[in-house]
Amino acid sequence: MIEAENLCKSFGPIQAVDNVSFQMEEGDVLGFMGPNGAGKTTTMKMLTCFCPPDSGTATVTGHDVREAPVKVRENVGYLAENAPAYEEMTPAGFLNFICDARGLDGTERDDAINRVAQSCAISDVMYQPIGTLSRGYRRRVGLAQALVHDPPVLILDEPTDGLDPNQKNDVRELLSDIAADKSILISTHILEEVDAICNRMIIIHQGRLLVDTTPGDLRDEKGKDLDAVFRELTMGEPETTAAEV
Repeated sequence: MIEAENLCKSFGPIQAVDNVSFQMEEGDVLGFMGPNGAGKTTTMKMLTCFCPPDSGTATVTGHDVREAPVKVRENVGYLAENAPAYEEMTPAGFLNFICDARGLDGTERDDAINRVAQSCAISDVMYQPIGTLSRGYRRRVGLAQALVHDPPVLILDEPTDGLDPNQKNDVRELLSDIAADKSILISTHILEEVDAICNRMIIIHQGRLLVDTTPGDLRDEKGKDLDAVFRELTMGEPETTAAEV
């Protein structure tokens, strides 16, 4: 469902993403990991057509991010890093606005909003201004808008950021429940989250892809827990690529 091929992006002298390639199929839940500034968010923005690559390309559900950005966006649910929303709107109003943009109306709209309100546990704040909500509730409203059109691909930038342990567990269970017929790319710093719900993991550092494997295989290969492996791979200059690991 996702094919990234030699993606590159720089900002002035900074090479944010350096020749990144990977593929995802239906049913994949991919933990996208790296230290702050590694290039995770920039890669996600290229995959969701918010930021064009300097070179290389990607396809999402067969649609090229350069040539068919509208089709890509139709098939993607995207939770951005800061879960932007209109603070004066209520979650109900915001989700109706998203449904307008997604072309959902009538019974289909009502069913979709009810579904995500329940699955994201925001039913009790649906008519409260978003600006008055806690960080955790805002994050869940952001997740609801990514899910409302039931897309085949989800690209989620730190979906559990700001959530308490119970809320994090609820989101993990939700993603596990819907993963079978979707491709889900999750940027996270939480290694236990990768262990809990991801069947694959990628580690990038300074824009370069270092590892593309499964959490279990990486742990077995290195003979260390994931925290130790992550520190080993991301301290200092990257020395290897995924093809060489």
